[in-house]
Amino acid sequence: MSGFVDKPEPLQVPGLVHLHTGKVRDLYQTGSGDLVMVASDRISAFDWVLPTEIPDKGRVLTQLSLWWFDQLADLAPNHVISTELPAAAPAEWEGRALVCRSLAMVPVECVARGYLTGSGLLEYRESRTVCGLALPEGLADGSELPAAIFTPATKAAVGEHDENVSYEEVARQIGADTAAQLRQATLAVYSRARDIARDRGIILADTKFEFGFDGDTLVLADEVLTPDSSRFWPADQWQPGRSQPSYDKQFVRNWLTSPESGWDRASEQPPPELPQDVREATSAKYVEAYERLTGLAWSPKGANGA
Repeated sequence: MSGFVDKPEPLQVPGLVHLHTGKVRDLYQTGSGDLVMVASDRISAFDWVLPTEIPDKGRVLTQLSLWWFDQLADLAPNHVISTELPAAAPAEWEGRALVCRSLAMVPVECVARGYLTGSGLLEYRESRTVCGLALPEGLADGSELPAAIFTPATKAAVGEHDENVSYEEVARQIGADTAAQLRQATLAVYSRARDIARDRGIILADTKFEFGFDGDTLVLADEVLTPDSSRFWPADQWQPGRSQPSYDKQFVRNWLTSPESGWDRASEQPPPELPQDVREATSAKYVEAYERLTGLAWSPKGANGA
């Protein structure tokens, strides 16, 4: 059992139709058919959406995504139309809502890995492969791969695991041409972002993207290159062979699996509330990732601190 510990009731906003509540984002549709994507402060871990929110997390994710969309504009068009809120939108949406094009989404999580960790490491230890791709002997947790690899996954519902699949299986499901487009775009965007992050003292270990089609054009959608969708490691502390320090929700995972939380991950019981110090430490890590990557001082008021 997993999912939401306490699923929130969506806000009812005049002129907008609520379509979906995800782990982090709420999706609405305007009368013209455009989408309004609102990033909440919810946080998930171990397939649970936790009962405790992380202050300003949704705004950090939104503002960092916007910054990355600008860095990647020449490589991949994106779905953002405007950051201007619909007239009836609540004030709490400021800095966390985007008006976006409605796309025909591709049902594949497009994962790029430049380093070995997470589910890729588990598969490597069993078979020396990741998503069916053979890798060299002797790699450890945190090892840099000889070259970045495309390791897709099927999209899962809230409370379920995404499942790593081979490139061949993706091609079978969505067609060889579309699969090839996804792989090329994913690796191109990852390579650009990896180099930008490296210049700022951060290793982009892996990340996942979502794409959709606007007619025949492949478009980058959802969030991009945030601490929720990526593993960011401080380069000066990188040491293969162990778990790496990171700019993400590792504080949350560590506390939930510690004796202090009193929670048994193997049980069917939902996780408990997070203590204040864990909330604050996690929020600080998200803000630090934003500031180190963008070079901007964090402000919750809007894009680029405006």
